[in-house]
Amino acid sequence: MSFFNNSQQAPPYSDQQLQYAQFQQQQQQLQGSSIEAASAPQQPPAAPAEEYHFPTQRLRAQQYPNRTPLVLVVCGSFSPITIMHLRMCEMASDWVRMVEDNYEVVGIYLSPVSDAYKKSNLAAAHHRIRMCQLAVEDTTNCVMVDPWEATQPRYVPTAQVLDHFRHEINKTLGGIDSIESAERKQARVALLCGADLMHSMSTPGLWSPDDLDRILGGDGGLYVVERHGTDLEEAKEALSKWTDHISVIPQGVPIDLSSTKVRLFLHKKMSVRYFVPNPVIDYIIENNLYGTTKEDRATYVQLVNGKAASGSETA
Repeated sequence: MSFFNNSQQAPPYSDQQLQYAQFQQQQQQLQGSSIEAASAPQQPPAAPAEEYHFPTQRLRAQQYPNRTPLVLVVCGSFSPITIMHLRMCEMASDWVRMVEDNYEVVGIYLSPVSDAYKKSNLAAAHHRIRMCQLAVEDTTNCVMVDPWEATQPRYVPTAQVLDHFRHEINKTLGGIDSIESAERKQARVALLCGADLMHSMSTPGLWSPDDLDRILGGDGGLYVVERHGTDLEEAKEALSKWTDHISVIPQGVPIDLSSTKVRLFLHKKMSVRYFVPNPVIDYIIENNLYGTTKEDRATYVQLVNGKAASGSETA
């Protein structure tokens, strides 16, 4: 008998199916209410809770002028973020540096999904943004967290998220700086993901052809990290139209870790140390996320974070 109950695992592609179903329903609601909205008295827009600023603090200047600057975007729930999300960024950076000598990674962005995603066990957007920020705080890589998608009132399809990054980087910023020239260069913006997302893209009817072309065509692309035991050949064949824009990155060391498994460990009051960055574990406990409560806080502090209940380090 398995230690974990398989019924608690989500069926394949359920996340993507839910996202698109919600988006389509929202579009229908908007179209159905357009006449009423046009005749209704116009109200001034509500002031945003916090003014948005596109993060650029770790966006690197290009060092190799003969290469195309590359910005990678990781979309996901990040509920919570795990070391696998961070490893994906490292593996992609290594791959581009060692294999694709026509590109240069100048920035990697984590883009948490909005609360409109309505996924079960999804922590509030402000918590997921902060956990991602804590996770990348001490990294020396060019990884940043963009809160734009997470703060939208409606679900934003992946194609539109990438359009947002292309606009901010190539239009608003005017491109990427170079250490050898005052002229900015237009960046390629590509999606970085795991094998499961690529499989979902190859599933008929799940992604619209227009969205796939906006993600994979033109100056876009897909960098996908293999998962141990997952065969991507069928997915590659289904997406053969964009073969030249898809890079499959071997995982090297198999790491079978997901946010779902981390939440299950927390639910069972088991340690998630070395699965999740320590600052994120502290944040989860402090904010009583994923079943952690004030009543059993001492247990979590001791077992999950490796500290004694009094807060002193254990031997």
